[in-house]
Amino acid sequence: MVIRPIREEELGTLVNLWKDSGLPFRPEGRDRMDRLSQQRKDDPDLFIGAFEKGTMIGAVIASDDGRKGWINRLAVLPAFRRKGVGIDLVEESEKVLRKRERKVFAILIEGDNRASEDLFVGAGYKREDDIIYYVKRDDEAF
Repeated sequence: MVIRPIREEELGTLVNLWKDSGLPFRPEGRDRMDRLSQQRKDDPDLFIGAFEKGTMIGAVIASDDGRKGWINRLAVLPAFRRKGVGIDLVEESEKVLRKRERKVFAILIEGDNRASEDLFVGAGYKREDDIIYYVKRDDEAF
């Protein structure tokens, strides 16, 4: 397996990976191709893919808010789950974010996703039950 930055021409493959992995996808909003493309151009090192024999089998998008590093949109194809791909992507995200001098890493997990919770607990993350997340959306596509 090779872990490396995702190239511009692989963004369509990334979107297909999300769909094939069952990750929520908002093509008219936050996941619109031009938005993904601009975000990747702004921070190409934060779009990270896992490849097996040239095929994208997993991916993650990290982000940096200036205080914390965030691990977002982690997805692994079902046939490659429980083989260390997710952990490797998390570790690579942390490595890239540490280069930006981030020392706190955070995630948000949508809904009841026990597999994701188990993966992040296995990677050393702890649940913060004293934080309540609120969101206000001007557009539900985002």
